[in-house]
Amino acid sequence: MKNMKKLSALAASAIVGLTAISAAHAGAKVPPLAPLGDPPIPADNKQSEAKIKLGKMLFWDPRLGGDASIACVTCHEPDQGWGFADSLSRGYPGTVHWRNSQTVINSAYLKKQFWAGSVGSNEKQAPSAAKGAVAGNGENDVMETRLAFIPEYRKAFKEVFGTEWPLISDAWKAISSFERTLIVKDTPVDKYLAGDKKALTKQQVRGMKLFNGKANCIACHNGALASDQKYYNLGVPPAERWNDDGLAQVTFRYEIYAKGVTQKLYRKLKDDPGFYFRTKDKNHMGKFRTAPLRYTKYTAPYMHNGAFWDLREVVEFYNAGGGQNDFTDGTIAKTKSPILKPLGLSEKEIDDLVAFLEGFSGEELKVEAPKLPEYAPLPNPASN
Repeated sequence: MKNMKKLSALAASAIVGLTAISAAHAGAKVPPLAPLGDPPIPADNKQSEAKIKLGKMLFWDPRLGGDASIACVTCHEPDQGWGFADSLSRGYPGTVHWRNSQTVINSAYLKKQFWAGSVGSNEKQAPSAAKGAVAGNGENDVMETRLAFIPEYRKAFKEVFGTEWPLISDAWKAISSFERTLIVKDTPVDKYLAGDKKALTKQQVRGMKLFNGKANCIACHNGALASDQKYYNLGVPPAERWNDDGLAQVTFRYEIYAKGVTQKLYRKLKDDPGFYFRTKDKNHMGKFRTAPLRYTKYTAPYMHNGAFWDLREVVEFYNAGGGQNDFTDGTIAKTKSPILKPLGLSEKEIDDLVAFLEGFSGEELKVEAPKLPEYAPLPNPASN
């Protein structure tokens, strides 16, 4: 009986503690939503028209990959929200990827790239994707040699970077410069926040009030990017494809081995550890960076594993207080972010909130695909 009373007291204390944390988080001062400004430009990779043009060609060029079949645009298609409209992204031939493909729209503003913040810039994201085993699977020397066999690229790299031969490190800089032009900031929300009170419908204004109040979306989706760029565990259910897609399960096992977990976790993990890979701290199990809300109208499905196929599903998930999945032995329950709790939104309020979220997107960004240059024999040094 004493043990039961002790356990009950501990449970009550834990609930009070979580409630206090949640209340403190909800009441904390956060940056308000704001119009989006210009993206930051690194001092060592200034923009130029020639560099952007080169980067656009390279973004579309599958020769920056393993077997010359996978380009940046393969997983970041303009007509699919500059992402990939399936739960898991495309994989290198013979493989399946293991996470949802994030849009590159407005990626230039992010302090950390990828779902778990594994790199800190567009310049580092590009090679990580192009060389990733289940993504581009490219090798530096092979990709660099291919570029050298393309006269138009040799000429462009010399003009932009001053090198006689293309360097693969400069290719990533050029691609990043192009990506910094993929900016969408002329949205209804931006216009409204800048003073145009007719930019949002009455329904969207009601949704914005919910966003900042009852729904408390602003707690994490704040500032000009509508993301605090922090990491949370929402209890998103595991990827369904891991249950019936053998290649997807092989990829999952490969990734958790390559990124490093204990032998016990390797054998028993049923879900993506997320930010844990970066820190090896069990408190970070299942945490992922807050996704920016901009351009989300075009980027379904949502979450790190594409668990939800429209914005209403996402809002309903939050309205229910998130999920409650399990890695191995209840670990996930201990790391679920306490800020998540049932919101009590009515059907009408959910409609209003979804309408407001769509106001972050504006017009779809369309870019004409470039014509890629052809291979040609290298010049004969003896002829010079």
